[in-house]
Parts: sequence; C-alpha cells; structure tokens
Amino acid sequence: MNKAADKYMNFLKYLSDQLHLFLIWILLIITTGFVLWLTPKESLDMSVMIYIVLIGVIIIFIYFLTSYQRKKRWWNRLEKKSIQHLDMEHLTNAHSYEEKFYQTCINNIQDDFIWESNHVNKQSKEHQDFINGWVHEIKIPLASFNLLVDAVEYDIPDDKFLLFKDNLQRMNDYVEQVMYYSRLDSFSKDYLISSHSLLAIVQSVVKRSANYFIQNHIKLELADEDANVLTDEKWLHYIINQIISNSLKYTEAGGTIHIEINKDDRGTLLSISDTGIGIPTEELQRIFDKGFTGSNGRNKQTNSTGLGLYLANNLAKKLGHHLIVTSEVNEGTKVSILFPTLGYYSDNDSDFLDI
Repeated sequence: MNKAADKYMNFLKYLSDQLHLFLIWILLIITTGFVLWLTPKESLDMSVMIYIVLIGVIIIFIYFLTSYQRKKRWWNRLEKKSIQHLDMEHLTNAHSYEEKFYQTCINNIQDDFIWESNHVNKQSKEHQDFINGWVHEIKIPLASFNLLVDAVEYDIPDDKFLLFKDNLQRMNDYVEQVMYYSRLDSFSKDYLISSHSLLAIVQSVVKRSANYFIQNHIKLELADEDANVLTDEKWLHYIINQIISNSLKYTEAGGTIHIEINKDDRGTLLSISDTGIGIPTEELQRIFDKGFTGSNGRNKQTNSTGLGLYLANNLAKKLGHHLIVTSEVNEGTKVSILFPTLGYYSDNDSDFLDI
C-alpha cells in the first residue's frame, strides 16, 4: 500500500479495528477453561491450558495477518481509485460480500457523479453561450447610442454631451466586465502571449476614458518611458482599464492621475497613482476578494460591483503578472503591475509587497 494509504490504515490500525474479535476469542478461551474446571471427571492441567492459549494466539495472529494482506490489495484499489479520480472505469475484483457491497455503492456514486458532472458542464456551456450572445447583442444598440450621441454633439450643451458619453462608456465597461467574468474559467483557450508596447496599450485605455478626464477636470500625468512586455493585449487592456476606471471613480474633480513605466532587475513595472480618497488599511488585504466593495464602494455615487479588481487580479495572475496595491486614506492609491523578466521567479508573493 502506498504512503497515503498507510497514513490511514496499517497493520496495527487494522488490529485495533479487529479488537472486538480478539476480545471475543479471549472470552471463549476463558469460558472453555472455566467449563473444564467445573467438570468433575476432567482435571485441568495449567500447562495444557497455556499450550492451547499459545496455539490459539498463533492461529488468530495468522488469521489477522492473512486477512490484512488480502484486504490490503482491496484498499490499494480503493486508494488508486480515489487518487486517479479522472479514471471513470468501474471498481471491480471485490471478493467478500462486504467488498461487493462497497464496490456497488462506489460505482453507483461514480455513475451519479459522472451524470451530474456532464449535466453541470452542459448547463455551464449553455450559460456561457447565453452570456456571449447577450454581450454581442447588447453591444449593437450601445454602438448605435454612441453614433446618435455623436450626431447631436453640437445640438446639446457640452456638459450634457460629456455626461451622455461617460454613461455610455460605463455601460460598455459593465458589459465587458460580464464578458470577462464569464470567460475567466476558459482563459487558457482565449489568450495569445506576444511582445507589446506597454505605453501604446496605456494610451489606448486613457483615450477611452478621455471624456471622463475632461468632464471631471482630472489631470493626467503620463510619463514618456516605454517598454515592450510579454502579455496578451486584449486581457491587459482590460486590466489597465479596470485600474484607471477605479482611479477616476475615487478621485475627486481637480485631482491627478500619474502613470509611469520603470524597469529594474525584476522586470518592468507599470504604476498608476491617483490623489483620490484612498483605501482604509483594514480593507486593503480584501480588495481582491470577489464581491468585496469596501466602505468606498458602498457609496451611492460610485456604486461598485466588487468584481473589477477581482477580475483584474485573477487575469494578471493567469498572464504571469503581479498586481500590487498601496494606499493611504485621503492621500491616494497606487496600483502597480509587475511584468517579471523571463529569468525572474519568486516562491513568496510577499516579495512584491515592498515595491
């Protein structure tokens, strides 16, 4: 039996399970001796009695050892079945009625599991197809709204126009959030790693939110440094957009967002800093938790879903990037994305917290 099985069942543990049989055997020996002692015509020789007990001990020990070796092979099959759970072949070769009973129960459970698993997978695929179809369909009217708003740009006040554009952009962001969340589990089928200009991706994201910068008079400080990084452009675009959207959401009018790109021996570091309201220290460790909005996110004006940073962090991990957040209340928040060099790896994620 392998080490994993030995942890739960070895010969001594098997004997402890058979203790009731051993006690019954001792009781039988005592009863036999007592009956012989009460029989008037029979004389009880203690040496004979001891000899009988020793022979009995040897016989019962041989029985336990043989039984253990036989069951050991059965346990091995059970252990292999539990480890190689992807092997959907039925359990066979049961000998005793007890083993056959267990075998039937395990096989029935396995059949039920396979059926339920297939059913869940089918439902999941249908759900995925529905979400993808819904996203595709909703994008069409959103694109039409954008065209209509652009068409009446000079017919309405500038503040109204910017407000329309901002709300349409937020709707697009929420639609994308649904799409990326639904694709999170199938990420390995939908990404392509190649070299990309980090500054070009950042500029594309900033351009997307230009109206919000203008409407809220938020100053953008974008460094001129650039670096090529290995990533998937589409997924990284979404990650950066989530970070910048949060910075805009929690930075008051007249604030500043600073973006810079640096290199060191660990790799390339993209840092996005804002002068916003900041994150309380006690909430900082939970910002990547699914659905966690924090005290800031419960504000009616921001109305956070608690999915943005959760998705950004999970996607960053899948791409091999590292997301680090530092913040001070009423001072601002700094979110950094580390793109490690090919030769740089660390087993301890806390190494990245000192950035």
